[in-house]
Amino acid sequence: MREISIGQQPEFLEKIVTINRVTKVTKGGKKLSFSALVVVGDRKGRVGFALGKANEVADAIRKGLNKAKRELINVKLEGNTIPYEVCVKFKSAKVLLKPASEGTGIIACGPVRAVCEACGIKDILTKSLNSNNPINVIKATIEALKQLDT
Repeated sequence: MREISIGQQPEFLEKIVTINRVTKVTKGGKKLSFSALVVVGDRKGRVGFALGKANEVADAIRKGLNKAKRELINVKLEGNTIPYEVCVKFKSAKVLLKPASEGTGIIACGPVRAVCEACGIKDILTKSLNSNNPINVIKATIEALKQLDT
């Protein structure tokens, strides 16, 4: 997981969660392309994610960042944590998010940590169950954050 910043909008935290090399086998040979899973947030309660696909890594990252910035959602926060415990299942990925006391930090796996940091959550306990597929784990985390209401 890498942190990057592109000059036009420095107020956004941009994190690359995974980059996958995809090969399509055709009659003429193998065709390589890349997919980049990125998370974008303003650290003030807005977060988004996207999957960018292109023939070059840099293009895939750029496409993912642009799409993620268009699809930001608002998250209800209570100080530096979430208001209450929530558990969400998306396909086979199941994510449990629990509020934590001040100074706990972000106790989370890679994809969930990226979403929480981009969102501005500083204290949270999480558990990712059943699946370690980063796309489904991020989708489950975003669904859990959408369900929060103060």
